[in-house]
Amino acid sequence: MSAVLHRSEIEESEDPVDEFVAALAWHRGDKDATIRTLLEDCRHLRQQLTLAGATMSVGFARGWRPALERSLDAEA
Repeated sequence: MSAVLHRSEIEESEDPVDEFVAALAWHRGDKDATIRTLLEDCRHLRQQLTLAGATMSVGFARGWRPALERSLDAEA
């Protein structure tokens, strides 16, 4: 089950949210379930990115292509 399908009071709040705490709370403190859900969401997003990259033309994004891995520049 994707975390996106579950609406909670945390998501509806306008206050800054610690995403780690929110993900863990959504799984009632079950760290294993939290990690499994995040990995499933990551796998789904990678599949979507692969599909998008395969179907978009080079001219659409002026030569830019999506990358599955983060670059070192993006982490800084």
